Amino acid sequence: MKLFDCVVTSHTEVAPEHFRLVLKNKELAEVSQPGQFVMIEVTETWDPFLRRPMSIERMFSDSISILYKVVGKGTKLLSSIRVGEKISVQGPLGNSFPIDLDFKDFFIVGGGIGIAPFPGLAEKIIRIRGGNLHVIIGAKTHSQVLCERDFREMGCRVYVVTEDGSAGEKGLVTDVLDKLKVEVHSVVYACGPIQMIKKVHQICEERNWICYASLEAEMACGIGVCLGCVVPVKYEIENEMMARVCKEGPIFDTRVIQWEKI
Repeated sequence: MKLFDCVVTSHTEVAPEHFRLVLKNKELAEVSQPGQFVMIEVTETWDPFLRRPMSIERMFSDSISILYKVVGKGTKLLSSIRVGEKISVQGPLGNSFPIDLDFKDFFIVGGGIGIAPFPGLAEKIIRIRGGNLHVIIGAKTHSQVLCERDFREMGCRVYVVTEDGSAGEKGLVTDVLDKLKVEVHSVVYACGPIQMIKKVHQICEERNWICYASLEAEMACGIGVCLGCVVPVKYEIENEMMARVCKEGPIFDTRVIQWEKI
């Protein structure tokens, strides 16, 4: 983990209140892995004081991209940054998605902005494993469906589901996952609201599938010091049955989480 000065080479609104930010720094791009995140300084002033955690969407030869949603003051300030400006970025942080080449099929489940860490993962799986990659994209409505074109261009089989039925199937991503005919020896990657991940875990547990989830959490430091992003787990860490999303995660095998306490 280091601090990098990154140049903004692209910053576009890809959906209402959703932006893709491309940050140029060759060293950062070379050391980043799918599933990791960065802490971005959204302003040089003291307000807001804390950096904002952002999943790394994709890694390029000399850049990374960030896909984010405007939800508060910090991300609102971030959305106003222009091409050519420099941003201080701390990272890469956290662990990355494990890729077991013995699995036959790979499934990605993203709810809303939870799709953000998956384009880079899909690219890596295709590069080292080939096909058999299925992607379920969920959103509230048609205008908020993210990355559909990106995944289709990669050759993934894409399922779109919206809560209002304005695009794809009407319902939730878990409805689609529950109906899929999946081989036992398959793996599911998930990111989105915690209740969505909990349901994905239940489906996977019933079918004896492996599920790795990228957990969303409020983070202050991003390096495991403040203990503000803990989740209950089934193993002991520093005398506590709690894991830090920023340090031990953000990627967890969902079987180690104490879901009954969430």
